[in-house]
Amino acid sequence: MVAPRARLRWWWYLLAVWAASCGPCGFQPEPGVKVVVPAMPTTLDWSHSDPDSWANYPVMLATQRGLTQLGPDHGVEPGLAERWERVTDGQGRDVYTFHLRRDVRWSNGAPLVARDFVVGWRRALQGRERGEMADLEGASEALALQERGAPEAEVRAALERVGVEAVDSHTLRVTLARPRSYFLARVANVYLFYPAPSADLEGKSDEDVRDYFDRPRDGRPLALGPYRVERWDRAGERVRLVHNPASAFPPPMAEGETPVPVITLMKSEIGPALYERERVDFVFVDSAAALRIHRPDDLRREPLLSTYFLAFNTEKAPLDRPEVRRALSRALDREALLAGLLPAARPSHVLLPPELPGAATPEQAARLPRYAPEQARAELAGVERPLRLVYRSGDGFVPEVAIAERVAAQLARVGVRVVLEARSDFSAEIARRSAQGPRTYDLYLRRLGADYAHPNTFFTLFEREGNHQTGWETQAGGEPLARFERLLEAGDSAPDEATAQASYVQAQEVLVGEQAVIAPLYHPDRYYRARSRLRGLDVDPFNFLALRALRLGAASDAPRAEEPP
Repeated sequence: MVAPRARLRWWWYLLAVWAASCGPCGFQPEPGVKVVVPAMPTTLDWSHSDPDSWANYPVMLATQRGLTQLGPDHGVEPGLAERWERVTDGQGRDVYTFHLRRDVRWSNGAPLVARDFVVGWRRALQGRERGEMADLEGASEALALQERGAPEAEVRAALERVGVEAVDSHTLRVTLARPRSYFLARVANVYLFYPAPSADLEGKSDEDVRDYFDRPRDGRPLALGPYRVERWDRAGERVRLVHNPASAFPPPMAEGETPVPVITLMKSEIGPALYERERVDFVFVDSAAALRIHRPDDLRREPLLSTYFLAFNTEKAPLDRPEVRRALSRALDREALLAGLLPAARPSHVLLPPELPGAATPEQAARLPRYAPEQARAELAGVERPLRLVYRSGDGFVPEVAIAERVAAQLARVGVRVVLEARSDFSAEIARRSAQGPRTYDLYLRRLGADYAHPNTFFTLFEREGNHQTGWETQAGGEPLARFERLLEAGDSAPDEATAQASYVQAQEVLVGEQAVIAPLYHPDRYYRARSRLRGLDVDPFNFLALRALRLGAASDAPRAEEPP
């Protein structure tokens, strides 16, 4: 039998072992700033990525940079490239010549060189999202060879022919297979286009490269942004970022402000409680219902380049008639749909947010269906059967339940009965087909967010291969969709912004007006809470945590967060 004193020593020993082995798996004191994020990154290898790339963006945006960047008005500005020229060659291809900044260095002091882009983009063409690089000249050949399992030597030879070339150490030539007006906006934000440290990666085996990104140590992986990854703890669900003094992109310091030496990104199911106890410094407010109950003084709001819309199943009567879909859009009072649900709201009847470069002017937007209840009532007199509206179940930063209920109430006032159905398997449900062929829903609610600041990113969902699930490719024998895609191609290949804008506005009129495939409702905002001592900690317009401008100020002299209207 073990004596009581011996048992006590044994329990103290177990407690000490547990505390030592747990590390950061419990809540541990950490220096610097602690931020709760919705998900941990799935990779630190920005050239390979994966379909869940949204979870990687906070780290990638804090540690890396693109050839271009976006200004306050979402317009394209110089980034790693100080300037560039764009010409169309004799074969009708876009050719960009980028002149790299000479003061940019990796976090180990090595200069950024054009070869870093060649290596990074060739690696991206072999990664899990390699289709994102399809606009490059020669990319289609390299992608096709990989799809059919061609020998490695053939793939390597094809990659050598892809249109990314180091003219010299600070000049990069990029050839696109065809003109693409969105290219400069994409390379600003889509991290697959960021450069890779060629001096570190070339000559390494695939296993060594994986180890380079999977096990941060000794200052690797290298960074260009104001932070680099020091530690990635998968078990404890934490990423530790440290200040990169070698960055050519330091946070904009005002008098009395200092860089943040350490940022700890952590995933926690009790983020709001940790924030209330002052254990963390930033947390998203992911409950629209909670915002109607309590609006704290430190609540902040970021308008997103995003649109929430009502979609129609165009294959089911009576929704197979464009005039019925337009009438349903006219029956919706967007202001009333959102009234009182959020601290602020931006009701809208257009797909493209007005802040987006290339969006419709107010005069152009006025041509799209707007609230006209009496006209809608007359046009919907023949709708007799109930319409089934499907939406995502659960609480989120979009008040979906309340909006669905108000849509049903507003349509009831013009004589249309709506049956509501919340689904945890939302994506599968809107794709489900009946035994006769058509999809089974009538209406669904969905949010669409921009991946980059260009109209193209809003329209790709509704192309023939897009995941819109509306069936509008069957309308009028497919002619409206074909015309829509021709307008997109004209905008994508336009030589200047004005020509592109005209094509995109016409494409929006086909989708939202003439065919009324969707009825836009509002442009969502993202809410979050942050300590007053933090400056520049924000959410960007693409709904990603923005750390690039983060710095510390004294809490006593920090400006009070603006109270949302």
